[in-house]
Amino acid sequence: MRTKLVCIRSRAHGARAGKRELNVTEITELQIEEQRAIMARVRGGHTRDVYARVMTFGCQQNEADSERLRGMLLEMGYAMTGASEDADVIIINTCAVREHAEDRVFGVIGALVHQKRARPDMVIAVCGCMAQQEKVAERIRGSYKHVDLVFGTHALWRLPELLSDVLNARGSKSDYRVFSIDDEAGSIAEGLPQARDGQWSGIKAWLSVMYGCNNFCAYCIVPHVRGRERSRRVEAVLSDARELVRDGYRDITLLGQNVNSYGRGTDDGVDFPELLRRINDIDGEFLIRFMTSHPKDAGERLFRAMAESGKVARHLHLPFQAGNNRVLQQMNRGYTRERYLELVAMARDFMPDLVLTSDVIVGFPGETLEEFEDTLRLVETARFDAMFTFIYSPRNGTPAAKMEDNTPREEKQRRFDRLLALQNGISEEKHRSYVGKTVRVLVDAESGDAALPYNARTSGNRLVRLSGSAVPGEFVDALITAGNTWSLVGVVIA
Repeated sequence: MRTKLVCIRSRAHGARAGKRELNVTEITELQIEEQRAIMARVRGGHTRDVYARVMTFGCQQNEADSERLRGMLLEMGYAMTGASEDADVIIINTCAVREHAEDRVFGVIGALVHQKRARPDMVIAVCGCMAQQEKVAERIRGSYKHVDLVFGTHALWRLPELLSDVLNARGSKSDYRVFSIDDEAGSIAEGLPQARDGQWSGIKAWLSVMYGCNNFCAYCIVPHVRGRERSRRVEAVLSDARELVRDGYRDITLLGQNVNSYGRGTDDGVDFPELLRRINDIDGEFLIRFMTSHPKDAGERLFRAMAESGKVARHLHLPFQAGNNRVLQQMNRGYTRERYLELVAMARDFMPDLVLTSDVIVGFPGETLEEFEDTLRLVETARFDAMFTFIYSPRNGTPAAKMEDNTPREEKQRRFDRLLALQNGISEEKHRSYVGKTVRVLVDAESGDAALPYNARTSGNRLVRLSGSAVPGEFVDALITAGNTWSLVGVVIA
């Protein structure tokens, strides 16, 4: 078996791994031009119509990465297909945040072996956060020999070069494989083609403003697979935002592992609140959303910018993860429950109509029942509009994976169910309070339900199932007639 080992090195993971001196690099225009030249050569080498499929698992940042993968594939002459059996190239863009996501990905990879046997010339690639981990790459190398190409998050911009290597080896080296999971702090590559998700064309768009993370929460693998924090230059972000508005996009989400860190280490003096203000100044009717905010870096400047910027959505996703200070310290979160509740109160002082959502982990190693009940008490005090709840999932390479964990899974499930019941009750109460009110919503899709044919979103990102006359991509006023735990029901006001 011939394998091209582009770069595969081990990294010492851990809470202090962020101290390693790894240099963040900005990819040069010349390097991008070299990739574009390869795209042109691949495109010119096709002797028939060729098709590609990109399968995406995970967060919105993965979705944004997949848009660039699709853009490069289109430049290389591939038409997109949603059917694996029709694809000449399949790229699986992966997530490593939870064990369940990894299990799903390996299931998909394994199932493709039958199609690879039927079509040996098909190229199967695995990329993204899972692929950036050496243990995953080694597992694919040994157990999934039908995978031709593995590349991590740092090598995404080099897709044309890596795919070309595989294609050029066909015929003389039918078993040639390429692995590229270089260990680096990360890079910024501007000027790559991008093909946005057709489902949301002209309505919703993801706009990455920064990459990587320096926080090293004890349970999280993201800093190890996405590298150090690095911000795009403000003019590049503003240029992309203006283009999205010109193209008619109405709902633009700014992406970063911790958007509050935007601008650190750059020389233009623009931080995230100032970036919000500058995007808000772009002419046009659109909403600005962002995720994710870290509580240790959120504060008055952010909340004031949100309140004073009319296009910034009245929605703040502020993960708290645990309601007990000892657990928060073990998680390496950098704040206390008291500070978190101060931030909630401050944000609502600036924006009384704010919709607040959060993330929480149940069953972190060593968490006692009494400590979990501190989480329940925080939820009762903060009264989130909605919450994303997870049972702790150990990630190899993180400090938490080495911590003693004596709580049985069944007990964690009971705690999870208690938390879910509490939050569901609060969500239902908050949603019922909308009944009788008229709210401005963005119609984003047809629902397929004859009685409520449209889906829409409020500024606070609450789902509204609509009746009446509407067109996806338009802002309309809706009278809310009902609400339950998960959504609102409304009618368009003519």
